Amino acid sequence: MRHDARQNRERILAAAESVFGEQGAAGSTEEVARRAEVGIATVFRHFPTKADLLEATLLAHFADLSGRAESLSADRDPFDALRELIRVMIERGATKLTLVSLLGTDGQVPPSVRTASHNLRGTVDAVLARARDAGAVRPAVTVDEIYLLIRGLSQITASEPTDAETLGRAIDIVLAGIRADST
Repeated sequence: MRHDARQNRERILAAAESVFGEQGAAGSTEEVARRAEVGIATVFRHFPTKADLLEATLLAHFADLSGRAESLSADRDPFDALRELIRVMIERGATKLTLVSLLGTDGQVPPSVRTASHNLRGTVDAVLARARDAGAVRPAVTVDEIYLLIRGLSQITASEPTDAETLGRAIDIVLAGIRADST
């Protein structure tokens, strides 16, 4: 793919995540094109249908989170890496839930999205295991509990927008409960 075409695709995906995250089903490909600063024909050249655009947006979302998880795990204290990953996943969770609801019908999403989600879960589990192995997280904490906490706070922020300070404090409370030194 040409460099300019790749840049257009990346801008379209970023714009789609913003538009559909903010507007849900009311979001339009026209608004995506406007925010990406490309013509609507460019959007449809990359993504022939709205479903194709939604699927690619979700795949980019999962790839970005997986990349962040891997870089956080390599560069930070194990608990700090887990904390930052959970924070980012909760902050972006409402958008992910919206995208999934727009793409999936009857709880069904394309196999590529299921695979990307599964791969992200494995990466999150690896970050959690690293924190657990360092003695920073309670030994019994599993990725299932982490995902339940992320999903719960994400769903609340999707239905009731919360200011960043309040959400930050809620995340701190959740993290205090999984720390190895908490009682």
